[in-house]
Amino acid sequence: MKIGIIKEGKTPPDKRVGLTPAHCEHLKLAYPELEIKVQRSAIRCFADEEYAAAGIELVDSVNDCDVIFGVKEVKHEMLAEGKTMLFFSHTIKKQPYNRDLLREVLSKKVRLIDYETLTYSNGARVLGFGRYAGIVGAYNALIAHGKRYKSFDMKPAYLCEDMAEMGHELRKIELPNIKIIVSGGGKVANGVKETMETAGIKQVSIPEFLNREFDVPVYCNADLLDYHEKDGKAPASFAEFVKDSTVWENTFSKFTKVADIFISAHFWDNKSAHFFTENDVKSDDFKVKVIADITCDIKGSVPTTLRPSTITDPIYGYDRATGVEAEAYADNSITIMAVDNLPCEVPKDASTGFGQDLIDKIIPLFLGNDPENILERASIARDGKLTEYFSYLQDYVDRKG
Repeated sequence: MKIGIIKEGKTPPDKRVGLTPAHCEHLKLAYPELEIKVQRSAIRCFADEEYAAAGIELVDSVNDCDVIFGVKEVKHEMLAEGKTMLFFSHTIKKQPYNRDLLREVLSKKVRLIDYETLTYSNGARVLGFGRYAGIVGAYNALIAHGKRYKSFDMKPAYLCEDMAEMGHELRKIELPNIKIIVSGGGKVANGVKETMETAGIKQVSIPEFLNREFDVPVYCNADLLDYHEKDGKAPASFAEFVKDSTVWENTFSKFTKVADIFISAHFWDNKSAHFFTENDVKSDDFKVKVIADITCDIKGSVPTTLRPSTITDPIYGYDRATGVEAEAYADNSITIMAVDNLPCEVPKDASTGFGQDLIDKIIPLFLGNDPENILERASIARDGKLTEYFSYLQDYVDRKG
């Protein structure tokens, strides 16, 4: 089997890669029958010379490879006819901006496997960049707080060499006795907790967070079952919640009455209630001054997220009275961090972790050991047609415009 690593073509540039030089070298030793080719790239976080030093062939095109790994959406002209390609396609929610991409995939009879659709039989995701989104999102939240109160500053994550340097920056700061609420219970939330731990911020229980005052900075992690109720009772399980998410009241406002920073790292069904409303924000009871919205659903679960921000300009303000964008650190503004591609700030670390998951969990499936049919269930398109698992996308493909 021939494996290809494609050059990222999305704008703004993404420096991440599916397999690092060390990963490729490891695969060649573990599976001598594999042939690995890497398309030359001037923007990748690992230089072409590093792949060459690892004994990996550099090429101008990987279209002759059997399985091609990318990260973000592949340019239409770079789709390899009749080949298997893996990348984040952003099509499974019928995103209008990628309809033509899926049409081109079908036209070229590409077997498209989206990393988001790689799941175990219980529905759990096999791999992703969520941990790194959480790590960087929390780091940016602390930067935003320091800037708002002119109390400290840290080097932006994207200017750090790696996460080790970020850790060094975190250990230099001194925080007042603030309270930080973190929503969610998956890989993103766990990434946030890693940053909290590195910064020396103590975790406390929900009752302690809501009812006690502390003389040190603390954080609390609340998952979906902790802030939804119906008739005064929480869902018994995630399964009960998703059975009909519209019947549950969101009670997250109990946290916004006492928290200084809100870091969103949660799952959200777009049919369920928002975490708070624009009117809630106008109230004197709304204490939060900094929101780091890692989920970044525009006008979604966190209504103060008006737009995605960028890695180089990550912070803007939300005017509490008018609900429009404002100066980020004004007294009546909430400071918003809403970067929607956070893992790109730590491309080497993110690529190393992601690539290891590919080696451990995905590449063996292509070599004939896939008892759960993970690859089959993850295939969006094959031989010019949508697979049965993704037939619901047919009207999206057929729609004009």
